[in-house]
Amino acid sequence: MIYYRNDVRKSGADGRALRATAQRLLAAAGEAGSSLSLTLVGDEAMRELNRDHRGKDAPTDVLSFPLDGPSTTLRYARDDDASVEHMIGDVVISVETARRQAADYDAPLQRELERLLIHGILHVLGHDHMEPAERATMEAEERRLASAIGMPWPYL
Repeated sequence: MIYYRNDVRKSGADGRALRATAQRLLAAAGEAGSSLSLTLVGDEAMRELNRDHRGKDAPTDVLSFPLDGPSTTLRYARDDDASVEHMIGDVVISVETARRQAADYDAPLQRELERLLIHGILHVLGHDHMEPAERATMEAEERRLASAIGMPWPYL
């Protein structure tokens, strides 16, 4: 299940396509049965999140909030059936920053949102890029996931 929210009026984002892409990315990452929250925000909301959670008082393109431990398995009743949902985390993308970056790369906004979604999902799944070895592993995974959704990787 992909929980999607777009807080940006007239963002230009195709939410249905982003949800479908997120499902395909989770499947390619071995998390086909998992749930993810995906939220699109503006730069001001992203600046506040970045400040509150990372101590950086500036907008950024994507933030990820992985959920670890037993709280990630949610039990709920549906039609007298007990079901289990595995929520792996939240990905928040700034549409305004994505739009600027897309222009810099001469790419469509939707493609940049997909690239940031890949990056965010990998962070939720525990990947990082602080050290050179981590960065190489994460970049290889980014390329692999991009290929899984038929996306050329123009950001070499």
